[in-house]
Amino acid sequence: MRFHRTARCLADETYRRKIARQLNKGESLHSLRRSLLYAHEGAIRHRRLAAQTEQAWCLTLLTNSVVTWTTEYYGLAIAQMRTGGRAVDDELLAHISPAHSENVNFFGTINVEVDTELAKLDPAGYRPLCPRRPDPT
Repeated sequence: MRFHRTARCLADETYRRKIARQLNKGESLHSLRRSLLYAHEGAIRHRRLAAQTEQAWCLTLLTNSVVTWTTEYYGLAIAQMRTGGRAVDDELLAHISPAHSENVNFFGTINVEVDTELAKLDPAGYRPLCPRRPDPT
């Protein structure tokens, strides 16, 4: 059975691209997890299994939070682009992974004035999207 899948992958370019896309998304997710677990160089150093499991669950929760946040705001950005008349192909969106970390501050402390930030939310409860930066050409 394994040989059949390998032969299929080698013979069918569409299938190869689909598998490569999934591998890239998986690598993107692993990269996000490595970035989130930067303390102790990414090693789980607890001795007890319960503490190791707790650390793994915390990493999973944090990873899911970043992916959910990014997915939600990707959707808002795409809707805004389409409303503005820009064509965004759904097939292109299949290649995008929400496991990016450019919007995450991994270091330091962020001081947030809660009332000020809440006042910036739109009626649906979202933060405003950043305006698009001009292309540096």
